Amino acid sequence: MAHRFEDLDVFQRAYKLSLEVHRVSLEMPAIEQGALADQIRRASKSICANLAEGFGKQAQSKAEFKRFILFSIGSADEMRVWIRYCVDLGYIDQTTWQHWRDEYEDIAKMLQGLWRKV
Repeated sequence: MAHRFEDLDVFQRAYKLSLEVHRVSLEMPAIEQGALADQIRRASKSICANLAEGFGKQAQSKAEFKRFILFSIGSADEMRVWIRYCVDLGYIDQTTWQHWRDEYEDIAKMLQGLWRKV
C-alpha cells in the first residue's frame, strides 16, 4: 500500500486528467462558466479530493477509506455524463470525448480494484 495518496497510480492519473479537463473548461462559453464548465471542474477534482480525504481517514477505519473510494467512483461515472454533454453541445470534439471517456472508465476500474484491495 502507498504511504501517501500522491503515490497511488489512480490518484496520479485522475489528477493529470483533471488538469486537462480544467484547462479545456476555461475555453467554454461564458454562459457555461457558472454551469457545465464549473460542474466538470468540480467533479473531476472530487475524484482526487475524495481519495486524499479517505486515505487520511484509513488510520481510523478501512471502511471509511472504502466509503471515500466509492465517492470517487461516483465522481468518475458522473464525469462520463458531463463530458457527454460537452461533446453533444460542441464544446469538445469526438477525439477528446473518446479519450476522456476511456480515461474515466479506466479510472473507475482502478478505483474498484483499490476498493476491493482495501
